[in-house]
Amino acid sequence: MGFRISKSIKLAPGVRMTVSKSGLGYSVGGKGMRVTRHAGGRVSRTTSIPGTGISHSSTIRPAPRKASSPRTPPSTAARPIAPPPPIVPARPGVLAPGWEKDLHRILESTQPADFVAIAQKHGRTVPEARLLAAALEGLLHYQFRETSPSAPDRAQALLGWVVAQNAVLEQTPFVTKYLVDKTWAVEIAYGITAHLRLSDDVLRLAAAELHQAAGDLPAAIWTVENANPTTPAALSLTELYSDANRHQDVIDTTNGITNEDDATTLLLALRGRAFAHQGFHDAARESFKEALRVRTRSTEVRHRALLERAQVNLAQNRKALARKDIEKVLAEDPHYPGLSTALAGLN
Repeated sequence: MGFRISKSIKLAPGVRMTVSKSGLGYSVGGKGMRVTRHAGGRVSRTTSIPGTGISHSSTIRPAPRKASSPRTPPSTAARPIAPPPPIVPARPGVLAPGWEKDLHRILESTQPADFVAIAQKHGRTVPEARLLAAALEGLLHYQFRETSPSAPDRAQALLGWVVAQNAVLEQTPFVTKYLVDKTWAVEIAYGITAHLRLSDDVLRLAAAELHQAAGDLPAAIWTVENANPTTPAALSLTELYSDANRHQDVIDTTNGITNEDDATTLLLALRGRAFAHQGFHDAARESFKEALRVRTRSTEVRHRALLERAQVNLAQNRKALARKDIEKVLAEDPHYPGLSTALAGLN
């Protein structure tokens, strides 16, 4: 989906480090002015009027130019570049430990009892086997959470326990050999689903979604705050902050966001909601305007942005504007989550 979200980490008062796909960046300053060194080497200065959402950014020093690469000889210029070979997981060899063979044999099993049997058979002597069996069983229950009444509770208990152990399972030999291509679908937000591997913190993000569904927002937020600074984690954390009414955290997390894809559209809608709750109504309207600027975003995400804007307009007694947004959603998807609440507020 072309996510372009970074994770900002506070190192000291006024000093932040930003981790993004491009690398590391640093910024120094406080309210009114901040100097930032971006991952590419560019240094910029941002001045703002605190409390208004109005800011101006200028480049102090451009990024250094990359050294030009030597010209390709004519004989090889048109030579096609072979695509990288597909990742093929290994299979346990003859000398592989027994627990690896047993666990590998049931990787595609849909029977939770198979993973329980592995944990009981090898868990006492091989803690890694117990953790992996619990993680895989938890993800199996997570997959069937909508069709099995007991699956959500069991998945929440297992994944929560595995996450609490702080074990780096993605670096274990079993995962790097046998699970390199295995992914699980996790709904980061309504309408946005990511297919994640163990190395993408699928355990934490799935556990956080289950905590959120159970109404335990503090546990969900703690779980994601301790995840690796990936795009799905940043999106999940922003929505959790919004649900917990931590509006300043939402604003801080979404600074600099523009409408690039479904994820940033949702982030802009949450940013608008946060500005409105902080009393910055002009900044809120600008965020919603940017969120809804691109009409090709997914229907689910656009509907979320429309309903968030409608709720803000209702809070300001701007019922005509709210009605317009609500009726758009009602005409296209009368069963959209949150629509009934918005209709009740309108009436």
